[in-house]
Order: sequence, then C-alpha cells, then structure tokens
Amino acid sequence: MFQLHCTVRNCTHLLTLKADGLFCDSGHHFDKPKGGFWNLLQPQDKKSLTPGDSSDAVLARHRWLQRGHADQLIQTLLPWTSDPSIGRAMDLGCGEGTFGPALFGQSETSYCGVDLSKQAVRLAAKRWPDGTWVLANADRFLPAADESVDCVMSLFGRRPATEINRVLKPGGRCIVAVPGTEDLIQLREQVQETGRKRSRWEAIVTELESADLKLQKHQRWQTSVNLDPDAIADALAMTYRAVRNSQHQLAEQLKSMPVTLAADLMLFEKKRR
Repeated sequence: MFQLHCTVRNCTHLLTLKADGLFCDSGHHFDKPKGGFWNLLQPQDKKSLTPGDSSDAVLARHRWLQRGHADQLIQTLLPWTSDPSIGRAMDLGCGEGTFGPALFGQSETSYCGVDLSKQAVRLAAKRWPDGTWVLANADRFLPAADESVDCVMSLFGRRPATEINRVLKPGGRCIVAVPGTEDLIQLREQVQETGRKRSRWEAIVTELESADLKLQKHQRWQTSVNLDPDAIADALAMTYRAVRNSQHQLAEQLKSMPVTLAADLMLFEKKRR
C-alpha cells in the first residue's frame, strides 16, 4: 500500500496501517474503507455536501473512456510513466480510475489516486482494488510525506504547484495534460455557437516553473473521432458543467459528427539540489 500522510490540519505524521484502519502518532484515526478507498477528506476541505464532480459527470466520463477515446493518449503517455526509476506515483484528480492501471499497472502497491468525488474514487477502487485510492482535496494538501513521491500526474485535473513541489523527490517528474486549442472545437462551434480557441499550456509552464519544476518536454496530442448522439451528450456532461438550456437543446439536435480531440502534454522535473 502507498504510504499516506495524515490530512488533519497541522499534523506532520505519517499514517500506519492497522487492523481497524489508519492511525498517526498524534492519535488521529481513519476507518478502514468500506468502498475500497480511504476517506481522508477534512470538513474544511469541502465547500458542499457532495464536493467534486457530480455523479452525472463522473459516469459520463466513465462511459466516454470505456469507448476507448483516450486509448491513443494513454499510448502517447506510456513512455513517460514506464521509466523503471519511478517508484511511488500520485495521480491527482484520478477520476474513475482508467488512467491509473493503464499507466502505472506495473506498480500497483506504490500508486495512489486522489480525487474529491466519492463516486469517482469508488468506481476507481472497484476497477483496480490493488491501487491506493483516496478521497481528499488535492488543492489543500496532498496526503504524502515531503519528497517521498517519484512521479505526480495531473491529467485534466488540479495542479497545486506548491504541494507538488513538496511531495516530489529532487529529480522527480510531474506529468500534466490539459485540453488543446482544438479540443472538441466542432462540438463547441455547434453547441456554444463559438469556436474560441484557448491555449493553456504556456500559463501552466509559468506556474509550475515558479515552483522549481522545470519543463523537460511539451508534446501536442491530437486525433479525430466520430461521435454518436450518446457520446455527444457525454462529452458535454463531463466537460461543460454550466451548459445553458438553449445549448442542451442544440446538442439534442446533433447527429453523428466528427470531432477533434486534442491535448497539450507536459513533462516537468523537480530541480535537483
């Protein structure tokens, strides 16, 4: 099991696995998981009763990935995750658990997936029971000791630069993916009635390099897929959380259509001393 760190505010201790759950030297206790994941979420770490992506968004993303739309992306990322020097890996915004076993399947006992959605981590734990799955707010605190992680990955998720720097070993790597400028452009043109292209990766490089994470490689990934009406609905549900009713009506009128999928992939390394 991945070595976890207590998430109680100002606690500096690691968690020890015992029969009844996880314990730290300060006496904090986390119950043994019933759904295959550890609930390390603190009351101050959530802004609602159901934080994280909604169940509808999680299930839409699950169906989307089950269709194989990320298979080529996984193959592109594998050279970055299959390095034998990678021991412990932490996946931020792990979602429903497709990417973890696909990219770190050779080291399940040293993999940790973190997400703020209970529905997502429950699905992930069911999919890959050997991994360590944690319900926590990655923006607040990563449940790992200082300089204890070899690889942090954030695929279309959160990127807390200071925390990533804290948990990464010197020379450790950080893998980031964000939607590319052409991602779902045809769908956005039809539903949002705009094709505004937005490049995000340069700002992310500035943000992470300010935390002593040096960009080693930037790569663009792009492919084209044909989406049927169900896939179009899932793409909207998992991507655009505030789609207006008028846009839903436009989406419902769409039939099968070719759509571009695109991402900017970045590989960072924490500076060595």
